Amino acid sequence: MSKQQRHLLYERLYSYVVDEIRKGTLRSGDRVPSEKELARVHGVSRITSMRALQDLERAGIVERIRGKGTFVARDAEQRAAPDGQHRPPKRDRRLTSQLAFLLPEVSLSYGLDMLRAVEQRAAENGFSLLLTRTRGLQDEEERAIDRLVRSRAVDGLIVFPVNGEFYNASLLRVALEGYPLVLVDRYLKGIAATAVYTDNAAAAKDLTGHVLDRGCDSVAFVSSHPDHTSSIEDRLDGFRTAFSERGRGLDGQYLLTNLTGVIPSAGGGTPADHAAIDRFVQQHRSIKGFVASEYWMALLLHDSLRRLRRLGQSMIVCFDSPREPLFEPRFTHVEQDESEIGCRAVDLLLAQIDGQPTPGQSIVPHRLVTADG
Repeated sequence: MSKQQRHLLYERLYSYVVDEIRKGTLRSGDRVPSEKELARVHGVSRITSMRALQDLERAGIVERIRGKGTFVARDAEQRAAPDGQHRPPKRDRRLTSQLAFLLPEVSLSYGLDMLRAVEQRAAENGFSLLLTRTRGLQDEEERAIDRLVRSRAVDGLIVFPVNGEFYNASLLRVALEGYPLVLVDRYLKGIAATAVYTDNAAAAKDLTGHVLDRGCDSVAFVSSHPDHTSSIEDRLDGFRTAFSERGRGLDGQYLLTNLTGVIPSAGGGTPADHAAIDRFVQQHRSIKGFVASEYWMALLLHDSLRRLRRLGQSMIVCFDSPREPLFEPRFTHVEQDESEIGCRAVDLLLAQIDGQPTPGQSIVPHRLVTADG
């Protein structure tokens, strides 16, 4: 790879404009291609082309006139070094010194440690963090992304996508346009966006295997609707794989996958979720094991089984759990490394802001924590 190829993307755009001036293709007073035009022609994001034009302005090579566009400065020919060694002025990679983290909700069972890690890693790199709670609503998520990108209030986005039957159009758009973006907890199938998450299929297989190997013949998988939510789809795949690897096929599998997926308040889940779980438990008395996709679902199961006097005959396992020992009941659970997910997400986002390529997927290891420690 040549030295020029190793330059950051915005430096390459900067050099392109300088070369056009040096060759006489662009002269004093000529209009320079806009951010949008440069991004389209050179296959980069708008934030990359914006950064190049800002550096050109700082170097006195172009003038940006509000409402009209960008033009070659009067003495740009003299400033564009004829020896071909002109380089962008040294600058901080930051435009706003701020990153945004969008997430549905924060709870002690999952999300809080990730938030702490994102905030700390951002601060270590000189960035403040703008936190936006989307409350598990796609409309809220879409509006927040549109507002942040349009206002250029942040240098990049870390997004914990909400559960949904359809992908958020704003999220798809920023991913396709190459805006600095990292997803956490899940990925978008078919969309080239960097994502940091747990191998949910492997984790659910481990969790379900733990239940099956302890003599539970009939096991239920409990979650919100899996469509277009990769984390839940993969957990359901892992649930099924645990059965097939033991030669069970569909034998003994039960599914309850119509819960709201909205993290409840301290008072408990929604009335619809309570009713759905009660109805399911009453209809399927043969079920001895329950694999809950989230901790709060395990709590609702525990409450329902307790009221129906079936708690002592049943086993509940789940994803994630508060780490504080005073929290009861304690369930065998998959522990995701939230801190690593958060730190890795910030590192990958900063690499994108620097114009460096990042992997599409970054998988963080999990571990199985049994109820007895």
